Amino acid sequence: MPFSYYSLPFCKPLEGVKDSAENLGEVLMGDRIENSPYTFKMYTNVSDIFQCQTGPLSGENFKLLKKRIDEMYQVNLMLDNLPAIRYAKKDSYFLRWTGYPVGIKIQDAYYVFNHLKFTVLVHKYEEANVARVMGTGDAAEVIPTIASEGSELPGYMVVGFEVVPCSVMHDAKSVKNLKPYEKYPSPVKCDPTTVAMPIKENEPIVFTYEVKFEESDIKWPSRWDAYLKMEGSKVHWFSILNSLMVITFLAGIVLVIFLRTVRRDLTRYEELDKEAQAQMNEELSGWKLVVGDVFRAPTNAGLLCVMVGDGVQLLGMAVVTVLFAALGFMSPASRGTLIIGMILFYMILGISAGYVAVRLWRTIGRGDKKGWISVSWKVACFFPGIAFFILTTLNFLLWGSHSTGAIPFSLFAVLIFMWFCISVPLTLVGGFFGAKAPHIEYPVRTNQIPREIPAQKYPSWLLVFGAGTLPFGTLFIELFFIMSSIWMGRVYYVFGFLLIVFILLVVVCAEVSLVLTYMHLCVEDWKWWWKSFFASGSVAIYIFLYSVNYLIFELKSLSGPTSEALYLGYSILMALAIMFAMGSVGFLSSFWWISWHDSMLCDGFASGIVMGYDASSANLLNLLFISLLLSHTEMYSREDSKKPRSLRTEIALVLLHAKSKPWLEKCLARKAAGVPLFWPPVAAIIPSAFNMHNDWSLVFSFPSAFSFSLDGKRLLIGIRPSEERLTSNVVNQGTIKDIK
Repeated sequence: MPFSYYSLPFCKPLEGVKDSAENLGEVLMGDRIENSPYTFKMYTNVSDIFQCQTGPLSGENFKLLKKRIDEMYQVNLMLDNLPAIRYAKKDSYFLRWTGYPVGIKIQDAYYVFNHLKFTVLVHKYEEANVARVMGTGDAAEVIPTIASEGSELPGYMVVGFEVVPCSVMHDAKSVKNLKPYEKYPSPVKCDPTTVAMPIKENEPIVFTYEVKFEESDIKWPSRWDAYLKMEGSKVHWFSILNSLMVITFLAGIVLVIFLRTVRRDLTRYEELDKEAQAQMNEELSGWKLVVGDVFRAPTNAGLLCVMVGDGVQLLGMAVVTVLFAALGFMSPASRGTLIIGMILFYMILGISAGYVAVRLWRTIGRGDKKGWISVSWKVACFFPGIAFFILTTLNFLLWGSHSTGAIPFSLFAVLIFMWFCISVPLTLVGGFFGAKAPHIEYPVRTNQIPREIPAQKYPSWLLVFGAGTLPFGTLFIELFFIMSSIWMGRVYYVFGFLLIVFILLVVVCAEVSLVLTYMHLCVEDWKWWWKSFFASGSVAIYIFLYSVNYLIFELKSLSGPTSEALYLGYSILMALAIMFAMGSVGFLSSFWWISWHDSMLCDGFASGIVMGYDASSANLLNLLFISLLLSHTEMYSREDSKKPRSLRTEIALVLLHAKSKPWLEKCLARKAAGVPLFWPPVAAIIPSAFNMHNDWSLVFSFPSAFSFSLDGKRLLIGIRPSEERLTSNVVNQGTIKDIK
C-alpha cells in the first residue's frame, strides 16, 4: 500500500510540494510523483550538504515512522526518468533494488537513514544540441541544451543513478543556524554497514546528502540495461523445460486417444473383411453409447456462454499485451504503458467476446437468434462488473488509509465512461456479427430422452479440480518472479520468457481438458460442458493458493488487516481472470474435439461402406437402407425388455444421421456417390443381412413415414403420430433373412 513521501516527517522542498502530471496507468498503479528536496548540478560533485532539520518528533510521527520501518517501506527516487538503484551484496553476488529503505530495526532500536550518497553516471556527447533530444524528465531542466558559443565545456547525458543510504549521527545543535544546501560543519562519513542515528520521541532528525558524478561508457540506449538485466536465466529455462516435459507427457496421452482408440474403432468398420466382421461380438460401450447425448444443452447454458466469451476476451488481451511487451513496445521507461495497453486491448477485444458468446449461444439453441442482445450485455458487464466491485471495495480501504494508491473519483468516472461508451458498444457489435454468422451444426442428433449416467466410483468433480495441478506445474516457477515484481518492487521485464511460458500454459490447458473430457465420455458421463471449462480453469485455484503461500512466507513484513485484504483482493481478481481465460481454452478445445470426432466417425463409416462393398453385388446388398438413428435405436430382448443389448450382426452395423438434407449430402456424397437416398433427413446403412435370433425386436424412432425398396418388393412401415415425438414399433416375425 503506497504512501506519499511527505506523509513522514522528512524534509520538504523550499518551493513547496508539487505533483507531476501522470497518465492513467501510473494513477492505477498508485504511483504519485512529487518534486524532491534534493538539488543536482550537472557534473558538479558536492559532499556534506545539509538538507534540513525536522522539528521534534511528536508521539504520532514517532509511531508512524516506527511502523513504516517495521513494514520495510522503500523510498523511490528518480533522476531523468531513471529510478534510483541500490546494490546489496549477499554472499558472493550483488542484489539490485530500486529505492532505499526508510530505516532499519536492530534489536529494539529503530534507526533512520538520514544521509544519502548519490552516484550519477553520465556519458559525454560530442554535439551540444544532442541534449535537446535526449534530455527528458527532471534532467531536461539541468542539462544545457546548447553550449555557449565558443564554450569548450562538454555536454553530458545521465545514464545511471545509484544511491547508498546511511545512518549517521548528527549534532542537532551544530546545524541550528545552517540554511538548506549549505555545507555541514564536519565531514560526514557514509558507512552502509553501520547505523548510528536512532529515532527518539521529541528529538529532531538532521538530513544530509552528497552527490558524485562519474563518466561511464554506457550509452543512452543502454542505460536501462542495469534495471532490465535478467536474473536467474537458468531458472527461467528450467521452468520452460519443465513445461515442455508436462506437454510431452500430455501430448502422448492425447496421441494415444486419437490413434489407438478412435482409429481402432474406425478400423473395425473400414478395414476388416467380412469374415473378421462376422466374428466381432463386442457390445457397444464407453463414448459410443453417449453419441446422442454429448451435444445436449448444459445447465446454465447462458452463464457458460458469457464466461467463455469473457475468457476469450481476457485471453486475447493477455496474448497481445505480452507479445507487444516482448517486442519492446512497452518499456518500463514509459511508466504506466503496460496498464494502458491492457485496458486498450481489453476494450477492443470486446468484439471477439460478443461474437464468441453469441455464436455459442446460437449453437446451443440450434440456431435460435432470440436473446443475443441480452447475452451480449451480460458478456460486456459480467467480468468487468466483478472487477469493478472488487476494485471499488479495495479502493474504500485505500481511501480510509490515506494511501496514494487510492483511485480518485474523477478517474472512476473516466473508467465507467470507457466501460459503457467503448467496451459495451464493441461487445454489442461482436454479438451482432455472432448473430449473423451461421451457427455450428452438430454432426449427430441429440436424443429426446437423456441417457442415465452410471454411478461413478469417484466424484467426477474431484478429478476435474485435480487436473489444474498440471497447468500450474508449468507456471509456478515464472509465477514467483511475477509476484516478486508486483509486491516486492522489482522490475520484471523478461516478457520473452513469459510469452513462451504462457503459450505452453495454453497448450497444457487444452490437452488436459481433452484428456479429461474423453475420460468422462468413456464412463458414459456426457455432461462434459462445465467440466471441460473447469478442468483447465481450475489452475486458478492453485494460483490463488500459491498467492496465499507467498503472503505467509515471503511477505512477512506485510502487517495489518488492510494490507492483507488488499493483497487477497487483487489475488482473487487475478485468479478469476486466469480461470476465465484458461477455462475458455479448455472448453473450446473440447468442443472442437468432440465435433471433429463425431464428424470423423460419420465420415469414416461412410468411407467404410464404399470401400468394403460394391453396389453392383446385388447378392450381398439386397437389404440396403433402413432409416434409423443410432442414438434412438436399441435392441430389446422379449424375455427382459428393460435390459438393452447391443446388436450382433455378421458385419458391423453402420448408422448415419443428419438433421437436414445438406448435411447428409455432405456426409454421404463425398465418399458414397451413387448410394440411393430414400429419406433425406435420416438414414442408416446396413450393408449386409443380419444374423439375428427370433427373440429380438427392433424399436425405431422416425420423424415421418417413409418407405424403402427391398429386393424388388415394397415394405411399408407405419407410424403412430404424436405432438412431441413420432414413433413406430416394429416387431419382426422371424429373422430379417426370413423377411428377405
